[in-house]
Amino acid sequence: MSARSKKNSKSRKKTDAPFDAALWRRAADIASGYKLMIQKDPDVGYLGQALEMPLVMADGSTIAKCAASTLEAMTAAVATLLERGEQPPLPSNAEKRTAQINIRVTEEEKLRLEEAAQRQGFRGISDYMRSAALKEAS
Repeated sequence: MSARSKKNSKSRKKTDAPFDAALWRRAADIASGYKLMIQKDPDVGYLGQALEMPLVMADGSTIAKCAASTLEAMTAAVATLLERGEQPPLPSNAEKRTAQINIRVTEEEKLRLEEAAQRQGFRGISDYMRSAALKEAS
């Protein structure tokens, strides 16, 4: 390898890690607590996603490869949220939620909330509203 190639190789390595190492470790810790769902897919072998962030998916030719690539995708998604100062979803097995809050909305408001929740990858209005309200309360 020439000196020039080595120099280019070293400069590329810096761009391969777009996240701060500490942020990546924190994101990996959070993502590892998510509930992983893997299903057989005739086109790619296996398709994986997490219950907490269903719009983040990855695939793999084996269950192990699918799990690894899905965890990496989840880590990248969580790292992006953390980098933006946003709160990633809590793992589904986190604190047991026992308190309840009820609100009344119009049918139009409910539709708008459902669409917003779906666009942002939440399982439903409750998770979306909780996340948005807690973000504002921080």
